[in-house]
Amino acid sequence: MPNETSVPHSPPASLDAWVRLLNGVRLPVPQASHDRVCAAIANNRSSLRDIADLMQNSPALALSVIREANRHAHGSMTEPAENLEIAVNRLGLKRTEELLEQLPTLPEQQIPQALRQFQLISQHASQQANGFFAGRLARLWQDIHWGSLLFLSPLWAMALVYPKLLEEWELRVIYKHESAREVELQLFGVRLMEMCQALVQAWHLPIWVQQGYRVLTQEQHLLAKAMLIARDSDNPLRQQQRLDADPDLRRWLNQPANTVLLANGLALAAHQSWNSPHGRRWQNLTSLYLQIPVAQVQQQLHQQAVQSARNDTQPDLWHPAQALLWPWNTRRLHHGELPAPAPTAAELAKWRKLCGELLQDPSPFTNAVHLTGFARDALVACGMHRVMLLMVDRSLNHLRVQQLFGLPKEAASLTFQAKQSTLLQRLLEKSALVRLTPANKAQFSAHLPGALRQLFRGEHLLIRSLSCNDRVLMLAIADQGGVPFSEISVQAFGKTAQCIEKALHSFTNRSQ
Repeated sequence: MPNETSVPHSPPASLDAWVRLLNGVRLPVPQASHDRVCAAIANNRSSLRDIADLMQNSPALALSVIREANRHAHGSMTEPAENLEIAVNRLGLKRTEELLEQLPTLPEQQIPQALRQFQLISQHASQQANGFFAGRLARLWQDIHWGSLLFLSPLWAMALVYPKLLEEWELRVIYKHESAREVELQLFGVRLMEMCQALVQAWHLPIWVQQGYRVLTQEQHLLAKAMLIARDSDNPLRQQQRLDADPDLRRWLNQPANTVLLANGLALAAHQSWNSPHGRRWQNLTSLYLQIPVAQVQQQLHQQAVQSARNDTQPDLWHPAQALLWPWNTRRLHHGELPAPAPTAAELAKWRKLCGELLQDPSPFTNAVHLTGFARDALVACGMHRVMLLMVDRSLNHLRVQQLFGLPKEAASLTFQAKQSTLLQRLLEKSALVRLTPANKAQFSAHLPGALRQLFRGEHLLIRSLSCNDRVLMLAIADQGGVPFSEISVQAFGKTAQCIEKALHSFTNRSQ
């Protein structure tokens, strides 16, 4: 069954709108897992434990069952189901089977990679929780297991509908250390953890999951105080004295529900780097919680990561255990820090054909829209992911959008006043190229219209003015999704610009 979630082109901007959208997302379930669970339900000899054990191999399936069980129980005196076995028991096998029939299924490799990657992080967190805490708190192992697995589930839904937003958030906040508040309000219109908390409450997920988000949104001062004490890991006696002097903090820290937050903090930090300051903070806090040395925490952390990779890794997904084989100070680069791939041979062949059309004389184009359409396609064929072509209207001294690719359709109605941007004024004087890089972005970006900065977010951008008969007629703006350019694409962009200028000359002078 296909995924039927309807996704608006522009993301929501309010908390209520995000909750409505993500609450309606139907996460796809791997076909093989779905079939195994259906077969177990149909088998009279399968116990509820057997069925629950099969379900847990698919995080999306487990989430759907627990959500459904808690949705029916909401409003009653019944506590939310804390694990799958309780959830299946409450639903009954018949209703569980009906729910399974309604879930979208796909072969595992056809499920979007961003969703599978977030689910893998959750499975890694669950492995860390089981390794660190389940044995020490054996009576609570199911709460620990399911709480840690489902903690990031609001981000699974986000990863399915808006994966690029989460990718940009990760790049800017985790890798480039921009302000989380500013980035989140810009990308989502709301704080990300508040959105997750609202969704966890709407889904009636286990209490420990709700408690974890309450810490991140309402009890940050307690978390910060605990992390400050945990930083003094070389002096456990002084740590204990500071905790003894603050009984409220000690009671807060020792709550079993904090195991869910600790496990996910460890897994998320490891996803970026094993030795980042962010990761060390969670290691120190785990050391303080368990009253064991940090070195022992790190040893167990690595062992559990390897076990997680053995159990759950997939060929096209990243698992932090892979980095344990690297030199210790090596950091995994984010996708947004890697150069864009060079155009394929087929794309370059198409690019040459389109440039050949642009170079024809006499001009084969019937009007300006016809010409600029070929120009746009040529820029896309040379590897550009986002393209905007602006026509210059000298009589009104402004630029209007003529062609778009890879940008919201609403951008087609934009116009820009040249007098409001010194950079645009310079580009309109004669043919010129401006290439934005991390080194000069602050210098040039401030002189671009705000709407262009919003559309072309990133640190890498090409802007080329295109002239005919010594007058600039167009501006070509393009990037490769904001990531570093492939140099082949940059060279092809320059040659394409020359071809467009020749096409403009042939078209403008065709009747002379």
